[in-house]
Amino acid sequence: MNVEKAWDVLKEHSFKRTKNREAILEYLAHRDGYTAAMDVSEYLKKDNPGVSFDTIYRNLATFSELGILEETELRGERQFRMHCEPGVHHHHFICTECGKTKHIPSCPMDHIAVNLPGVQIQGHKFEVYGKCPQCQ
Repeated sequence: MNVEKAWDVLKEHSFKRTKNREAILEYLAHRDGYTAAMDVSEYLKKDNPGVSFDTIYRNLATFSELGILEETELRGERQFRMHCEPGVHHHHFICTECGKTKHIPSCPMDHIAVNLPGVQIQGHKFEVYGKCPQCQ
């Protein structure tokens, strides 16, 4: 998802365009992988030292709820990244050191669902964690 598509989603949900939201989206749009809220905060505070961590965290959570951001837990904290392709089912390998991701082209759910007769699967999330070649 690019920043303009993110603004379309925010506008549909009656969110105003603010400089903090703009900075968060621009920062994450240029990151290759998951980023912790604290890293976003440190970046934003360079230009706006008065911005609170709570404001940043609330915006990240809102963006995630609206499908603008993907999130995962990495090293004990929530991490965020721009959503790859809204509406396209996919999974990732996530580097536990740098947070960079690699697209996994297939979904293991077809194999797993066979072993769950009689259940109604409503959703799933599949992530593979390890170290990328640069972090090994």
